[in-house]
Amino acid sequence: MGRRHEKGRAVHGILLLDKPSGITSNDALQQVKRLYFAKKAGHTGSLDPLASGLLPICLGEATKLSAFLLDADKRYEVRIQLGVTTETADAEGAVLETRPVEAYSAERVEAVLDGFRGSIKQVPPMYSALKHQGQRLYKLARQGIEVERESRPVEIYTLRLTGRGDDWFDVAVHCSKGTYVRTLAEDIGEVLGCGAHVSGLRRTGVGPYDAAQMVSLDRLKELKDEDKSAMDALLLPMESALTQWPEVNLSTDAAFYLQQGQPVMVPHAPTSGWVRLYQAGREFIGMGEILDDGRVAPRRLMKSA
Repeated sequence: MGRRHEKGRAVHGILLLDKPSGITSNDALQQVKRLYFAKKAGHTGSLDPLASGLLPICLGEATKLSAFLLDADKRYEVRIQLGVTTETADAEGAVLETRPVEAYSAERVEAVLDGFRGSIKQVPPMYSALKHQGQRLYKLARQGIEVERESRPVEIYTLRLTGRGDDWFDVAVHCSKGTYVRTLAEDIGEVLGCGAHVSGLRRTGVGPYDAAQMVSLDRLKELKDEDKSAMDALLLPMESALTQWPEVNLSTDAAFYLQQGQPVMVPHAPTSGWVRLYQAGREFIGMGEILDDGRVAPRRLMKSA
């Protein structure tokens, strides 16, 4: 039998989608994939249905780089509702407890927030995609099952108060990978003594990307009917996700051998870590890693057009 061909076209790049609230990240991904009629697409870490904002979508060969964005730091705008705790630590969960919210000052909030800046530990929530004995925690939680979770270290680079009311306040958060903003809000509420949950969440940054270049699903739908070439123009180059890693320029011969899977020596290359690989003519060909003997080994290579 002949090999089954994938439907769609070979389109490559990264779209910075402004995910609307109310849909899952996978729903958003599938809509983008259909709009681009792309053979292959993937996102770079889920946003909760409640959340809106930046969801990088990798198309084609860019899917090989999704893990680099999954590991990137993130930035959020968060509304923390005081006095109510919920099953999911956000507004979509059933209410567990309500407590009175006493009058509080900005200084009191700042003092509490200061305890969550820098290196902290979090216990992942039951309503998360982490696995326990092969099952997603959120699936266990929906069955009323709770399992013990170990705390994990995360880094809160910035935690800034941006607004407040009688029973809520807004914060801007810049955090490391693996940070659960819902857990952060819940823990802050416990220190304040009234409990809390996330009532609004918008992601404004992922690694090197910020909100300035985001595009909405509605805009994509308009362009699909008006100007499909303008849709492709919205895609960022694959290597734009990798600016924090140094680049290595390969000669034509070195690029040939590396693309055959062989490590190569490159003069003046870094001495360790991951590197962006370019061949003569400034063509991005993928990611490599420096071996102990100084050679550059291929790790994530892009297919030639």
